[in-house]
Amino acid sequence: MPKTGKRFAAAVSAVPTGVKLAPDEAVKLVKELASAKFDESVDVATRLGVDPRKADQLVRGTVVLPHGTGKSVRVLVIAQGPKEAEAREAGADYVGVEFVQKIQEGWLEFDVCVATPDLMGKVGPLGRVLGPRGLMPTPKAGTVTFDIAKAVSEIKAGKIEFRVDKTGNVHAPIGKVSFSEMQLAENLNAFMDQIVRAKPSAAKGTYLRSVTVSSTMGPGISIDPNLYRRA
Repeated sequence: MPKTGKRFAAAVSAVPTGVKLAPDEAVKLVKELASAKFDESVDVATRLGVDPRKADQLVRGTVVLPHGTGKSVRVLVIAQGPKEAEAREAGADYVGVEFVQKIQEGWLEFDVCVATPDLMGKVGPLGRVLGPRGLMPTPKAGTVTFDIAKAVSEIKAGKIEFRVDKTGNVHAPIGKVSFSEMQLAENLNAFMDQIVRAKPSAAKGTYLRSVTVSSTMGPGISIDPNLYRRA
């Protein structure tokens, strides 16, 4: 059995056993128990009652967190002509069709890739490189669009993409420990609202089975999933 440090053990002992908290109580406890010397990320993990092996039960989507993630996001825009200027004005870090070749040569110094639909013929072959890393532009994520300014602005403002994994879980960052309790609670609620909205019609039984928040080095704290369920 793996050993845990005294600091982590102390944090675990401070978490109420068998109790599911309200969202605001949970984020408050996350902040109180964070003890690392760096600004830890705060993440949420949801366990969903879906079968990811079935196409009609995949859960994916995007959400713009009201207060962002606290992380600087590097945005690459593959566009040409007037759309290049639009991307730069919106704050994109890298812009141009030449980055297709750079990616083929191994360059991956970006966090999100946005492309215009007319260039997907060139971007498509990059799928085998970008796909496994979650960097491939897709219409569902809003990263294949002619509205470049909106896409870049939303990403810079805190837009994140989520997708259920093969075990039925969805993980996402909702901020940093340095955020206020209100900021974390509002980000959490915005994320959970989208998770609930993304429920597949084919999903049967209990959809939202568990919700847990934690900091990078802290223990998981359970939230009552009933608070997010809709009739």
